[in-house]
Amino acid sequence: MDRRKKYTRMVLKDSLMKLLKEKQISTITVKEICELADINRSTFYSHFSDQFDLLNQIEEEIIEDMNSYLSQYNFDKEEESLQMIEKILEYIISKHDICQTLLNENGDAAFQKRVMIVAQRFLMKNWKAVNNINEDISEYLSTFLISGSIHVIKSWLDHGMDKAPKEMAEIINNFTNKGLSAIK
Repeated sequence: MDRRKKYTRMVLKDSLMKLLKEKQISTITVKEICELADINRSTFYSHFSDQFDLLNQIEEEIIEDMNSYLSQYNFDKEEESLQMIEKILEYIISKHDICQTLLNENGDAAFQKRVMIVAQRFLMKNWKAVNNINEDISEYLSTFLISGSIHVIKSWLDHGMDKAPKEMAEIINNFTNKGLSAIK
């Protein structure tokens, strides 16, 4: 892809992200995106079919990027799950504006579900192995733990990432491994 096309896609993505901070995707129009990006609609349609396609492309890039980032590491032990959580948080910091926007109340609920699937794939296989979890309840347990962790991360983003990734990773890991007994 040449530089002009890359620039056009970047401006359109940035414009959609700005609009998503204010309102839900279902209320955003292609016209609004184009006006904010200062790009005509025919140019928009040469790249994306509609605002949902644009959002999907942004989300897909984040998911692929997150998978690629996490695949660089091999986490087999409980101590390494702490490192994995820290790596996830470091990744989120590197993309904090996009992640915060996509995970806010105006974001796409399907994106949050896709993030949960990525997290389950990387975290739960190690956690189940370390803690000998019964297969019958593992899906429910992983849903509970991952959705709780995502909400903790959303809160952390809303508070301006006021704790270091290592500290947040320890908090999430303690909640995951020790539940309410982690609170002292």
